[in-house]
Amino acid sequence: MDIIARISQRYEHMPRAEQKIARFIQENLEYVTQIPINLLAEKSGVSHASITRLAKTLDCKNVRDLKIQLAQSAAVGERFIEDKTVDKKEISAIYQSIHDVLALNAGLITDDVIKKATQLIVNTEHCLIFGVGGGSTIMAQECHHRLFRLSVKSNAYSDPMLMRMTAATVDSKDIVICLSLSGESPDVYASAKIAQEYGAKVIAICPESQLSTLADIHLPIKTHEVDYIFKPSASRYVMMAAIDILASEVAVKNQRKSREKLRRLKFHLDEHRAGDNRSPLGD
Repeated sequence: MDIIARISQRYEHMPRAEQKIARFIQENLEYVTQIPINLLAEKSGVSHASITRLAKTLDCKNVRDLKIQLAQSAAVGERFIEDKTVDKKEISAIYQSIHDVLALNAGLITDDVIKKATQLIVNTEHCLIFGVGGGSTIMAQECHHRLFRLSVKSNAYSDPMLMRMTAATVDSKDIVICLSLSGESPDVYASAKIAQEYGAKVIAICPESQLSTLADIHLPIKTHEVDYIFKPSASRYVMMAAIDILASEVAVKNQRKSREKLRRLKFHLDEHRAGDNRSPLGD
């Protein structure tokens, strides 16, 4: 349990002096991480010994450990900690945030990079797609859904063990597409490295990061998070756009096969749901 949660959980059972420090910490987290202990005692109106006792109450080794843990929590950002009423954003603001992050990324992925990635995908015998977490798991499935209909044999994996296992089965005719909104997913990175050891090429859709450095081909994206924490991240639309760019290029490059596979899909979907000629190609 992180230290902010411990403070909230144990606050009612603390002595009055420790409550004063705890309350000051909750209200001034960023400031507390930047000041010495004697000033914290002065600002809280308690003794240095009270801060030492609070550290023990919160299961910290000492006051220094208390400061370190507070700094770690502060790194998350005060917008996740401040107990302030947040007004609901207008629906238009949701659309605007998506527009803004897509505009930020326009032009980042160049034609040259897309052509190199597309050539690998069209020539591959098998494409593995790796992504973990709330956003990248869904995007890995989305990438698989885009590629299988274009006559590209692919599978998406999000379980860390399965990613490592499948990465260990590849050879030089295979490729791995790695998805990460941070570029710092240790499971995706480790699995990509295993795949490279056995000759597979790695395509990464992620920001500049450890993963992008490892990749043979990097499709760059930039994320942008706003202070309104109650809205799902708009950055996932950036990854979806990158996947769409890649899939569109694959479809054109592989169009003789792609057109026939897409025709079959369209025929059987329309037959199933009685759709018209302009119904989406897959719900």
